[in-house]
Amino acid sequence: MSIVKAIVMPEGLVLVTSDGRMKLTPYSSGAIRIQYTLEPTFSTADSLMIVRRPGEDVDFAIDDQEDSVSLRTSRLTVRIDKRTCAFAYYDALGTLLAKEPSRGGKTLVPIDVVKAVFDENAGLETDQGADGLRVRAEKGKKVIDRKAYRTKLEFEWVEGEALYGLGSHEEGMFNLRGKHQYLYQQNMKAVMPVLVSTRGYGILVDSYSLMKFRDDAFGSYLSTEVDDEMDYYFVYGPELDEIVHGIRDLTGKAPMLPKWAYGYVQSKERYESQQELIEVVREYRRRGLPLDCIVLDWKSWTGELWGQKTLDQDRFPDPEGMMEELHRLNARLMVSIWPIMNPDSDNHKEMAEQGYLLANRATYDAFQDKARELYWKQANEGLFSKGIDAWWCDCTEPFEADWKGAVKPEPEDRMLINTEESKLYLDPELINAYSLLHSRGLYEGQRGVTDRKRVVNLTRSAYAGQHRYGTITWSGDVSATWDTLRKQIPDGLNFFSAGSPYWTTDIGGFFVHNKPELWFWSGDYDDGVEDQGYRELYVRWFQYGAFLPMFRSHGTDTPREIWRFGRPGEPFYEALVAFLRLRYRLLPYIYSLAFRVYRDDYTMTRALAFDFRHDPGTYDIGDQFMFGPALLVNPVTRPMYYGFGSTPLEDVSETRNVYLPEGCLWFDFWNDRVYEGGQTLEAEAPLDRIPLYVRSGSIVPMGGDVQYSGENSSEPLHIRIYAGRSGSFEYYEDEGDNYGYEKGYYAVSSMHWDEDRRVFVIGERQGSYPGMRPQQELILQLFDSRDFENPSRSPVIRHVNYTGASIEVAFP
Repeated sequence: MSIVKAIVMPEGLVLVTSDGRMKLTPYSSGAIRIQYTLEPTFSTADSLMIVRRPGEDVDFAIDDQEDSVSLRTSRLTVRIDKRTCAFAYYDALGTLLAKEPSRGGKTLVPIDVVKAVFDENAGLETDQGADGLRVRAEKGKKVIDRKAYRTKLEFEWVEGEALYGLGSHEEGMFNLRGKHQYLYQQNMKAVMPVLVSTRGYGILVDSYSLMKFRDDAFGSYLSTEVDDEMDYYFVYGPELDEIVHGIRDLTGKAPMLPKWAYGYVQSKERYESQQELIEVVREYRRRGLPLDCIVLDWKSWTGELWGQKTLDQDRFPDPEGMMEELHRLNARLMVSIWPIMNPDSDNHKEMAEQGYLLANRATYDAFQDKARELYWKQANEGLFSKGIDAWWCDCTEPFEADWKGAVKPEPEDRMLINTEESKLYLDPELINAYSLLHSRGLYEGQRGVTDRKRVVNLTRSAYAGQHRYGTITWSGDVSATWDTLRKQIPDGLNFFSAGSPYWTTDIGGFFVHNKPELWFWSGDYDDGVEDQGYRELYVRWFQYGAFLPMFRSHGTDTPREIWRFGRPGEPFYEALVAFLRLRYRLLPYIYSLAFRVYRDDYTMTRALAFDFRHDPGTYDIGDQFMFGPALLVNPVTRPMYYGFGSTPLEDVSETRNVYLPEGCLWFDFWNDRVYEGGQTLEAEAPLDRIPLYVRSGSIVPMGGDVQYSGENSSEPLHIRIYAGRSGSFEYYEDEGDNYGYEKGYYAVSSMHWDEDRRVFVIGERQGSYPGMRPQQELILQLFDSRDFENPSRSPVIRHVNYTGASIEVAFP
């Protein structure tokens, strides 16, 4: 393929080639959209993921040479070889970022798009398994619907370059170099069509069909199965935070979650009555254990009316009264809702009458605007109007088909089983987009009813742009094994790296028992909480979960409340309580980071390359991460005390290897000892703690012991200052649970540590909000890096009354 003509347009550059047309459109100085088609014109279809329009104010220049043509912005240049149409991408200094093979890297293969057609009287096969209700239409026929293309985008990645992203998948991959991955939605796969590179760029593919990633002997490429044209964005950083900012600039901002969503969320499969929900919350309050939310899982409806969005009157006789009592106890309720509905339910009948069901005549069609509006109307009338606070949108990949049988299918077989099932009811070009549209309907519906309660939607699937609808994705119904815990960490880091800020996991694993007849029900602990081995696994998972954006326990087979793991004074109980309290003490730090997620497109839970891209020693470390700019978190992912069956372990080291990235000093959070970066430690990791380090130059605001996130504690705010270099932090406050922050109702106090002057400065408070405290007692604690060989030194403490005016505090 070669370039025949280069046409400069007001919005960019069009290339007429010997095999189709290409278009380059700058959306910002660091993001360029590339389209390739074999059709006479480019597609004008609206994107489901992209909300930004092309930047009319983006200056660009075209450089048309004999052998190449280039589009150049102030930060990025795309150079195209005229002979082969091979693309190469450079930064403003001329440094090569990425390139295609010299022969060219874009391929479109024409295909027939096949759709399934069902007679309206076709029979239905109904089944209910471990993953809920499934309804399958029978005897459909397949017809050719239209022509489209299979696309392939090839790269020549550089030795030493690390790639992250693509979402959360169950295999525990971290650096994706040398790997391959299938991108389709299923229970333990949450797809994000985004790659980011340590070379300083990202690739966002605007496609919703089955995708494949490869970097192995079969090639290095991203491919899509069904698309009208090739459509992707090249996003320049060079830092990973800047790449993520570019992705969210294209796909939309992540709104703030309510403050309570960063507290502890107690869930299990399942609480069965109004009385049980209230009693569990009361027990947390009696024991003085912090809690912000309790979850009502599936079958909250009457009998077998699966998916009905009303509560069973026998078990929940007074929904409004239940919510009044939970709110009096300062707890919120999250309720599980489903897109699939039993035909005997009122919700189903209403959907069917309006023609809003997909061809299995059980799952609502989230691709129809009116169907989403009706789904919200049902959810509002049956649940939200009763006072419930948050949604748990389960089964948002509604056509999973391989969760059965004793033997797990091979990866390629799983891909075919699940995608072919989805293509029976969804357009093959859209099978990855269901959760995106489903989330949109709930967000727009709730925002249309009130601005006093922020949308919280815990959902099992994801896609680019879904974060703008107030979603948190969790990793699906994983099993309670140490191997699973190890894999969850890199799975989550790749999800965050792809640009979506909120992800979590079932603390303790969903399946705890082992059922040989079902391949996925494969936990190691048939005795559940009675097994000391499971208690140890749960504690380590809990410690990891304390540093995720949503801190949530959930699962089946065994209870999950804190007191199920021992009595006060016993090691497992005390270890859980210690990290539960630590999470709440960190809420001032966490909530300030949440504001940065909204304002700056920040990433809270961070692969090490976000902060240490210039340290290649971090590129393959998938079991350590930064939590905000300050904390280096190192979960423990192997047993040290018990095997399954409560079998004691002997001669097991209570340590783990920790790499401290170079370029700074590191303070041990627990004992304040200081270490040089650029080294690997054998760090102590007894049951009651994990290795946790603080980067020099960090400022960490911490609160006192509270029972829920919104408690108006009279305790001072503790400001921890970790010396060794200068650093800053912005402390954020607002009302906690409304959209006033969008109108500027919030306050930010800038804090700065000047290492050279040994002065801590709090700037004048900017902004205000209803109910803001006029003054705040602060306890400043300086952890010094001088004389860091001395482990017995104590922090220097200063007491300050902050009224919103600027303050300088000098330290010796």
